Amino acid sequence: MPFLHYQWVIVGLKNYWIKDPSLSDSGYKKIKWAEREMPVLKMIMERFSREKPLKNVRIGACLHITKETAILVKTLREGGAEVYLCASNPLSTQDDVAAALVNDGFHVFGWRGMNQKEYYECIGYVLSNRPNITIDDGADLVTSIHKIYYKIASDEVAYILNIIGELREELVKNTMGGSEETTTGVHRLRSLSSQGKLLYPIIAVNDASSKSLFDNPIGTGQSALDGVIRATNTLIAGKDVVVVGFGRVGSGIAYRARGLGARVTVVEIDPINALRAAMDGFRVESMSSASKHGDIFITATGNINVIRREHFQAMKDGAILTNAGHFDVEICKKDLEELSVKIEKITDCITTYIMEDGRRLHLLGDGRLVNLACAEGHPSAVMDMSFSLQALSAEYIVKNYKNLPRDVVPVPREIDLTVARLKLMSMGLELEELTDEQKKYLESWHLGT
Repeated sequence: MPFLHYQWVIVGLKNYWIKDPSLSDSGYKKIKWAEREMPVLKMIMERFSREKPLKNVRIGACLHITKETAILVKTLREGGAEVYLCASNPLSTQDDVAAALVNDGFHVFGWRGMNQKEYYECIGYVLSNRPNITIDDGADLVTSIHKIYYKIASDEVAYILNIIGELREELVKNTMGGSEETTTGVHRLRSLSSQGKLLYPIIAVNDASSKSLFDNPIGTGQSALDGVIRATNTLIAGKDVVVVGFGRVGSGIAYRARGLGARVTVVEIDPINALRAAMDGFRVESMSSASKHGDIFITATGNINVIRREHFQAMKDGAILTNAGHFDVEICKKDLEELSVKIEKITDCITTYIMEDGRRLHLLGDGRLVNLACAEGHPSAVMDMSFSLQALSAEYIVKNYKNLPRDVVPVPREIDLTVARLKLMSMGLELEELTDEQKKYLESWHLGT
């Protein structure tokens, strides 16, 4: 679609840059559907509406612009915040949801199919409003702030500076803190912190138990396979599925692929994870061995080029390649292109690379995270917990930022437990309670066998 079809509009103080504002009716329907599946965040929204804990706070969010994210930004605004939202991936925006948010007065910057320049310009528009709190998914927003602050030159920084201009010196002047949604983002921010360069405190929402034990294995486990199935309509049962990485995301994919009838092989570099996979009944191999027999390859490592030239050369005709990690670096597209004699775009989600010997390798979603590039992302019910943590973390930052270190810090345990309790309550489930005798026993060191 030509660039002229996109719209950059300023109406008073309300600004946005999206694909098509006329799509809002469809977006409203999706948002309403998600809201029914997110009762915990709805409860937080109702409290925020009464108490206004985020009054006069500017929040800059770099997140997947989806129906679930819409419920989060509505919650933040009910709490009194002014929210500026940009996309955290060029292919993950639900354009009708973006239109509905703009129609409701939100500042939204992003659409499905952005190029690199447009992607970072959208980040620039968010930063031009000098957020007091950042909410990130992959850390592109926060690392952009740091690259600008430390004067690290790159094309990405140049695109942002073209937007923010003289504001570069004021980016962190009034920043209270931030939060990070993903494993990849937390790794990047811990790297900054280890070098003593992190400019403000970041809460690692990704590491909270009510996020990492559910969103990562269950949400990604289901939605990654949903993306593969929607894109290809392939039958998983009987397929030889190779899962690269057996962390919380990869293990969730492996278990669910097996549940659908696949024969699953795990590729790992960590001996503990590899041993866990083996003792859970999975075949464990090197990438060189697995590449010879896999039908479907799913990467979930957060690392670069885990499937590359020598692996493509060994693969069977018709192999499907897909990535569940945040960035499109796990499957080496450069090697794929160099090995190909022809490239065919089969659908919006399938690109076929034809090798010199006639073999066809099918890459899904341009190697980007398949659950959002080829499907709708995590189920709303699991994002209910993750985004509840984000909302409560923003409230915590406002109340405690003066006492937080410039480091990557955990979600407070009480917030983590609160989200879990509310989720159980919304599901109609009950917790057992300790008796006084049991409490005394657990607190005592005298009693033994």
